[in-house]
Amino acid sequence: MSVIGLNILVIGGGIGGLAVARALALRGGSVTLLEQAEAIAEVGAGLQISPNGFAVLDALGLGQDLVRGSVRANAVSLRDYRRSEVLRLDLGRLENRNYYFTHRADLIEILAHGAREAGVRIRLLHKVDRVDPGDRPRVHTANGAVIEADVVIGADGLHSCLRPALNGDASPRFTGQVAWRTIIPNDANRPPEAWVHMGPGRHMVSYPLRGGSALNLVAVQERHAWVDEGWSHQDSPDTLRATFADFGPEVQKMLARVETVHLWGLFRHPVARHWQGGNSALLGDAAHPTLPFLAQGACMALEDAWALADELDNSEDTASGLAAYQARRAARASRVINAATGNAWKYHLRSAPVRFAAHTALKVGGALAPSAMLHQFDWIYNHDETAAA
Repeated sequence: MSVIGLNILVIGGGIGGLAVARALALRGGSVTLLEQAEAIAEVGAGLQISPNGFAVLDALGLGQDLVRGSVRANAVSLRDYRRSEVLRLDLGRLENRNYYFTHRADLIEILAHGAREAGVRIRLLHKVDRVDPGDRPRVHTANGAVIEADVVIGADGLHSCLRPALNGDASPRFTGQVAWRTIIPNDANRPPEAWVHMGPGRHMVSYPLRGGSALNLVAVQERHAWVDEGWSHQDSPDTLRATFADFGPEVQKMLARVETVHLWGLFRHPVARHWQGGNSALLGDAAHPTLPFLAQGACMALEDAWALADELDNSEDTASGLAAYQARRAARASRVINAATGNAWKYHLRSAPVRFAAHTALKVGGALAPSAMLHQFDWIYNHDETAAA
């Protein structure tokens, strides 16, 4: 079949929703996107687009738009929280150098413009209450409207309205970790590198944005007291500074520039058992939320978007297309999520002797086999969903 003429409804104006809307519209679908906010916009936060995510943006015709507003990454530097560099991953050794640091709001703007340019109708202030999958799935909005479509795609994140209709309710589990995020001026003229300062029960990631004029900071702490999900909870910069007070001078200089900061709890959600059914499908975090320890959340949503549009456009009917989409994506998404979940403890070693031994092993590995240390991530970065069978 072809998506030409299909009436497709996308719920959610985030990265995955806008990407799949453009992908389907470029293939001839009649696409409407519902967003509950009053504008397609994003909060101030950075993200990393590795080569696998860039491949999708480039195939959508938006790659150069991203390049113009982003910082091309040269390296990832793992650092002891007080002392020197432990391991340097030289991204220049990657076969594909398309690894970028970008502002989330800038990527959203690129995708929103791309969606509108492709003919997507974006409807703001449309909050969805529930979805009824079926031969003609129905979307019920908060203002009492009922909208039917040939296909409904739930790209509406952690608290998806479609996911319970396909899977029932599920209770996320607090990981025992909270995270702060903020953006500060890049006064120190930091190079285009991601620094990961690793300490007992905590770590901090920082990298430049917007031509190097700003630095994105994400700081994670293990603790028993949990915080709600969502990025809208403001916290005191002094609390952040106190939590990382024993980190070294590099971190203290960054923390001294923090003026506003947001805090959120990290929760582990199960991967949805059913990504699709009743001519409806889940995408991105709605299907498979991931913890931020491999910087793959945005890239997984982009990969999903391409795969869903591709399978829907090349299958005999809608049901088989959506089933093929889940079959194509589920194993990879689960593998990335499991790898991210297992990565956190490596940054948070509490025992000084264990941390010394682990960091020494990383240093030796980086010195003796730098390529091997970098290429352990080839299965993530070298994947090109636009070329997948």
